[in-house]
Amino acid sequence: MGLRTMKNFGLLIAYIMSVYILFPDNAYAMHIMEGFLPFNWAAFWWIAMIPFVIAGVRSIKKTVTLYPNLKMLLGMAGAFAFVLSALKIPSVTGSSSHPTGVGLGTILFGPTAMTVLGMIVLIFQALLLAHGGITTLGANTFSMGIVGPFVSYGIYKGLKKLGAPQWLSIFMAATLGNLMTYVTTSIQLGLAFPAASGGVTAAILKFMGIFAFTQVPLAISEGLLTVMVFNILTAYSQKELQILTAFTGKTLSSIKRGVKA
Repeated sequence: MGLRTMKNFGLLIAYIMSVYILFPDNAYAMHIMEGFLPFNWAAFWWIAMIPFVIAGVRSIKKTVTLYPNLKMLLGMAGAFAFVLSALKIPSVTGSSSHPTGVGLGTILFGPTAMTVLGMIVLIFQALLLAHGGITTLGANTFSMGIVGPFVSYGIYKGLKKLGAPQWLSIFMAATLGNLMTYVTTSIQLGLAFPAASGGVTAAILKFMGIFAFTQVPLAISEGLLTVMVFNILTAYSQKELQILTAFTGKTLSSIKRGVKA
């Protein structure tokens, strides 16, 4: 990644942070707030989440049992998601969007492991930051902890099979995982609150339009940031990445050669 690109990215991050600090309030947020969904939809997303969480717990248990020294890297993936997804960026439409940070952990540990990490992140944010909620935890986990990671994982694996460069595979995985999280949240809100004219479809399109102004550039910036973090991991966590390469097969087969952007 060239010096000019890094400078431009730094300016983008500075702009995002300044907007977040100056305009912290929002009307609609990518984390659906406590009590916002009707009971039937809140319960539906809780039930839909449970199988993925069970699979994720088993995946994480297997990983840390076989390789206890990966616990720190696992915690770092969770912390990365916590910090990024806690940044609520207001939009001119009166909404707010945020990065998700799920691409990093997904590529390292798989999508179901990231489901558990995402749920834990959302619980802490709901309890400590009033960002999201417990009744809406199922819906928020489904969008950010299930759809986002599975899309990221599929994009990453698909591009690697096509011979795409490592940096491009990581960038696209993180970017599209973020975008599909926002699309899923829009669908969840549209299903729960159909428009008087146009029904569910019109409501989904409305919510997607509300989020799009800030979510699209945020998704791109998250993709760039994820590539930069992988560069750092490649430089300073070779041992852990080599263990993951052996543990996950071809998922990280070229990471030890470095991530170039």
